[in-house]
Amino acid sequence: MMSLLVPVLAAAAVLPKPAGPQSQFNVLVLAVPEQWHRESIPAAKEAFERMALHHQFSLTWSEDAAVLEMDLSPYAAIVFFNTPSEALNETRRHRFQDYIHAGGGFVGVHMAAATKREWPWYEQLVGRSFRIHPYVQTAVMHVVDRNFPATMGVPDRWVWTDEWYEFDEALVPDLHVVLTVDESTYDPTRIWPGQQSRGMGAFHPIAWYHTFEGSRVFVTALGHMPELYRDPVFVAHLYGGIYWAATGKGIATPQ
Repeated sequence: MMSLLVPVLAAAAVLPKPAGPQSQFNVLVLAVPEQWHRESIPAAKEAFERMALHHQFSLTWSEDAAVLEMDLSPYAAIVFFNTPSEALNETRRHRFQDYIHAGGGFVGVHMAAATKREWPWYEQLVGRSFRIHPYVQTAVMHVVDRNFPATMGVPDRWVWTDEWYEFDEALVPDLHVVLTVDESTYDPTRIWPGQQSRGMGAFHPIAWYHTFEGSRVFVTALGHMPELYRDPVFVAHLYGGIYWAATGKGIATPQ
């Protein structure tokens, strides 16, 4: 009997929670554990749970990509939290693509943007191809679009410590960059022996949004260490992107 109950209970753990009277929308966070960001999962889960309580939305957290084989239609947005695209098999990729084509929102956090170029469609969804990153360092970011919800709660010049991902040129024409990092405030070449990084130059995007095949997509390359998810400014940055991806609301009209 127990052998039958275990899979049922496991499946129940990732079923969508019913939206209560105060719940604005449903969000699924997929946080597949992998080698480099496994330790961030507990801190991030706590941060997302607090975020859901604060902003009154329904949260489903899963560390198993099999959740993508379930009915995804209740979710206004799906967040890949440091989930690498290669964690999805063909069936799950097709289900995720169907969700995007049905208009579901997508938010990619940190490693979700570090594509390995084995799924061209997903690279276009993200909007850029990951190249490399140097050592974790402190740097200064600049807000280049104050009208987007993910930047409304952050400083114009934001001192931050993280992995500074480098990307190739945009793969789609309508990427709206909202945050950049100033490469003069850290050393883009400081990297492990045998590897080489050179930076991206004067324009180094860190967070952006666009629409893609019917979906609203927000991507932030920030979020490497567990400690970052205890920072309220960073959590506000994440929620701004989720709020827009889930609802399409919040972009201010330029004055």
